[in-house]
Amino acid sequence: MVKVKWWGHATFEIKGSKLTVITDPHGGSVGLPNPKCSGDIILVSHNHFDHYSKVEDVCKGGAEKVLWMAGTKTVKGIPIKGIQVFHDESKGSQRGKNVIYTFEMDGIKFCHLGDLGHVPSESQIREIGEIDVLFIPIGGVFTIDATGATEVADLIKPKIVIPMHYKTPGLSLGLGDIKEFTKGKPRVKEIQSSEVEITKGNLPKETEIWVLKL
Repeated sequence: MVKVKWWGHATFEIKGSKLTVITDPHGGSVGLPNPKCSGDIILVSHNHFDHYSKVEDVCKGGAEKVLWMAGTKTVKGIPIKGIQVFHDESKGSQRGKNVIYTFEMDGIKFCHLGDLGHVPSESQIREIGEIDVLFIPIGGVFTIDATGATEVADLIKPKIVIPMHYKTPGLSLGLGDIKEFTKGKPRVKEIQSSEVEITKGNLPKETEIWVLKL
């Protein structure tokens, strides 16, 4: 079993049986409280303030930070793949590069898209591979919007889609609303919590959207 907790924006705490992974710590830089979590592995997709802030605050003793790494590396026994993409639709000329991370914990395959700003190419989709849980930005402005996120999710075909990087209470960035992404879609689950437990056995057969609540 893996426990997934959303701390707002693109920050997730993914706690497996042995290790905890933290993604893109915002450090309270976007109007939300600084995440009160700590991880063994910290994954950072790019060096913008809202994804790379107060990193030491979320590090356990001996934690290893993986910073915008393209390529593959085994960290504390967990194979991690970083796929370089872009933060915009013009090959990074506006907002630079971004790294997509895939990793597996307790038999569950995760993918965090960071600040993906475009629909990935066919070769990039192949590199991502089969995914159980997809963390996807949907708010537009700095990333793909609801329409782009829908296309990306349809290409990756995960078991669970968890939206991130959208307008939430207290957020200081002007992003799109979750309803722009979920409207008209089947199999949307409103999780009345910021935390959810996932096991290999409870993965849905068809893609579901799980909306966590801060």
